[in-house]
Amino acid sequence: MQTTFPQLLMHHATQRPHAAAMREKEYGIWQTLTWGELATMVEQLAGGLHLAGLGKGDHLVVVGANRPRLYATMLAVQALGGIPVPLYQDAAAAECVYPLVNAEVRFALAEDQEQVDKLLEVQVDAPQLTHIYYDDPRGLRNYDAPGLSSMDQLQESGAHYVAAHPHFFRDAVAATKPSDVGAMFFTSGTTGKPKGVVHTHDSLLNRARAGAEFDHLTSDEEVLAYMPVAWIGQNIFSYSQWLSCGYVVNCPESAATATIDLKEIGPTYYFAPPRVFEGLLTSVMIRMEDASAIKRKMFSACMALAKRVGPNLMDGKPVGLLDRALYALGNVLVYGPLRNNLGFSRVRVAYTAGEAIGPDLFSFYRSIGINLKQLYGSTETAVFVCLQPDHEARADTVGVPCEGVEIKVADNGEILVKSPGLLREYYKNPEATAEVLTADGWYHTSDAGFIDAHGHLKIIDRVKDVGRVQGGAFDGALFAPKYVENKLKFFPQIKEVVAYGDGRDQVCVLINIDFDAVGNWAERRNLPYAGYTDLAQKNEVYQLIKECVEQVNADLSADTLLAGSQVSRFLVLHKELDADDGELTRTNKVRRGFIAEKYQPLVDALYEGKHQQYIETQVKFEDGRTGSVSATLRIEDAKTFAPVKAAA
Repeated sequence: MQTTFPQLLMHHATQRPHAAAMREKEYGIWQTLTWGELATMVEQLAGGLHLAGLGKGDHLVVVGANRPRLYATMLAVQALGGIPVPLYQDAAAAECVYPLVNAEVRFALAEDQEQVDKLLEVQVDAPQLTHIYYDDPRGLRNYDAPGLSSMDQLQESGAHYVAAHPHFFRDAVAATKPSDVGAMFFTSGTTGKPKGVVHTHDSLLNRARAGAEFDHLTSDEEVLAYMPVAWIGQNIFSYSQWLSCGYVVNCPESAATATIDLKEIGPTYYFAPPRVFEGLLTSVMIRMEDASAIKRKMFSACMALAKRVGPNLMDGKPVGLLDRALYALGNVLVYGPLRNNLGFSRVRVAYTAGEAIGPDLFSFYRSIGINLKQLYGSTETAVFVCLQPDHEARADTVGVPCEGVEIKVADNGEILVKSPGLLREYYKNPEATAEVLTADGWYHTSDAGFIDAHGHLKIIDRVKDVGRVQGGAFDGALFAPKYVENKLKFFPQIKEVVAYGDGRDQVCVLINIDFDAVGNWAERRNLPYAGYTDLAQKNEVYQLIKECVEQVNADLSADTLLAGSQVSRFLVLHKELDADDGELTRTNKVRRGFIAEKYQPLVDALYEGKHQQYIETQVKFEDGRTGSVSATLRIEDAKTFAPVKAAA
């Protein structure tokens, strides 16, 4: 049995050399790379890297989007016993310094000029980085930095080497072991410096196989690789499972064309965080608002039927003949064309993870015939811990433990996991490793939750973030900030939320509106605005957001556990939270502590009972320049509700 990534590559190249392994869209045309061609490319790259001095245990950083030669380079590194370390391509140069220094990286692969510039800039702080290779040569013709060369040169030198040493590559691949380190992924660093999560070939491939068996994946699947390679979610779907199953991975031309490419490919297996599904639905609803009255009426009628009937059909529950017939008609008129427009006409299994997904959003996709499900996992668990079986997909849980996984709940509500997919260690950080891995093999997830009566796991919040309200109407009540934030983000008008309340007498939140959704809403009501800051402070927008907040409060009042997490006051921020400004991680998680410090005058104003507060904030533009945005922000009170007592 093939037990390492390079061995799986050679298996596919030997058994099905002419089958498609990857496709890449260049200049509007899809180019196909077969398994045989990929194996040859990997062999030549391995030869070139071997000549450059890369050996067992060496790290090579990969910075760029999903590209065949980037994947091939990771395989070449693994074949030599080295360790690929993908970094986020949108990370600022300064963010790359710590991983490069921590992992003592000597080799790097950059996708293009932007990434080369970034790596050359940080060489002052990471002088051990002596070899930088680039894939796309555009703009780099006159660069003559020491150690900088193209992948074409690397591959050419490798081709000469393997021609003279025909057994070199196969011997190297045969020598790889499942217990060898296969890759390292740096965490997002929500609360401090990122940590290098060390995974073996076995831990990654074991979870890849468990997920593949769970959903009956085959070599016939089509996958679109459009999320960052550095995110282990994308890596497991388009790398680990790709090599395990042998299906086709498609690389879009650019981030700007990903939606169009999605429609052209029509994947059968799809994975995206909730924000992607939210964005797709928002674009659909915006287009529907501009449609004719007849089309809007037909869409509304069909969607009302789909909401009532669709989820039952997806879950295999009984549905009356008339409803089945009407749904079939709706499928011809609305659902089928809508799935095709979204690029989901061939999707057999779709997953979302990373954040909670709104019940209405989740129900929408399932109601139109898309088998959208949730999973639970993390970088440290190689993703697959819990998966939702077909016919058991629910918006409020993350599924049942998959093969090989044990789960238990600690006394403080923390979820503990035992799995073959657990990290080996945090790189050069034994103290952090000891904090999360027990001597008997249990991993502390830091997530609070419980197993419900149906055996499904339900996540409430991060353990460290769960607190108590002190004083006020809800004195002593449980406070779960992420739970509150996610409930508010379920509304399409709200993009980001940061909630505070632990140790305070009430819960207050900072809100980012979704500029596209609220902008379209304003335009349809002839409400003029001059950019995000102006729109965010409109009276009408505050009223719109207030209705969302109070609806969440009404929902929370019926939750005996979290009724005290209702929001008493809120404000709409004058700028969008941004990873470049340090407010979000590269995986778009809010850095609550950092935001509390940066916007302390706003947080203080919320709790001091003020109704407005001036704020000036420094921002970083895409070209690296800095500037400032200032505004006097309104602060609004929201209605809270007495907890609903459960029936006896």
